[in-house]
Amino acid sequence: MKLFRKRILSFAAIILLLIGLIFTAVYLKSVADYKKAVTETTFNNLDISNIPDGVYVGEYDVDFVYAKVEVTVQNGVITNIDILQHKNGRGSPAEIVVDRIIEEQKIEVDAVSGATNSSTVIKKAVENALTGEK
Repeated sequence: MKLFRKRILSFAAIILLLIGLIFTAVYLKSVADYKKAVTETTFNNLDISNIPDGVYVGEYDVDFVYAKVEVTVQNGVITNIDILQHKNGRGSPAEIVVDRIIEEQKIEVDAVSGATNSSTVIKKAVENALTGEK
């Protein structure tokens, strides 16, 4: 009876180890996909002065980081950007990137140091709002 219990416990331990390895592999794959999505994010040379007046909503999602923004344009100028949603790890400092966009009136502004991925996602969400892309 003791031998049977030992075998069952050994079998259970092996199964748990395999399950752990599978979950680790899936997680590492999703992290790699996230990093690839961020590095492959590109920006168009958008002329903001040609954007009609209005309020535009856009979003961008790379799994670990997501942003949804509302952009207000008046007289060919971005006057306000509200971050409606920002799912991030430690990237909340990136939210000041919207101030840079408004100040420089372009989307391709410098990322916030230490929050580059979140900065990229927020900037792409702004671009998507203004272009109507998803």
